[in-house]
Amino acid sequence: MKVISVNLGERKTILWRKKEEQTGIFKYPVDTPIFLGEEDVENDAVVDRKYHGGIDQAVYGYSQKHYAHFKELHPNLEWNYGMFGENITFSDLNEEEITVGSIYQLGETKIEVTKPRQPCYKLGIRFNNPIIIKQFWNSSMSGIYFKVLKTGFVKVGDELILLEKSNNTPTIAEVYNTKK
Repeated sequence: MKVISVNLGERKTILWRKKEEQTGIFKYPVDTPIFLGEEDVENDAVVDRKYHGGIDQAVYGYSQKHYAHFKELHPNLEWNYGMFGENITFSDLNEEEITVGSIYQLGETKIEVTKPRQPCYKLGIRFNNPIIIKQFWNSSMSGIYFKVLKTGFVKVGDELILLEKSNNTPTIAEVYNTKK
């Protein structure tokens, strides 16, 4: 599992359904390493701290392999890594195999799997179509939130290396399916 892209976003104000919305979901690839802090990624906008950022949701990872599925459903979008609001796009991140509590080395950091992402209406804002929320829920392609155990930099090309597999815990897909 290799890092394909590291992504950051700025706070944006969007007019959505005749209402101004603040969001940090518009993330785009950057050419420099990103710093994973204890509660978020440095220089990345986290607008709603109730649902994003914090100890158990410091970093959001998503699989490049999932993009093909959603590109078919939304062919007219201008696609880039970071579309799902992820900080890190991995070559492959399999929610059906990765277990909650597993610990990985990634670049200079050590991270722990905490939970799947639950989509909110801001994903609909990013896709300019709220149907994406239902499509996202109806898949097992949730992406993964990580806790940062050791802070540091991560860059394109870094490998996600399993250090300790949590064997008696559910997979991310199992947790995600119970939230539906």
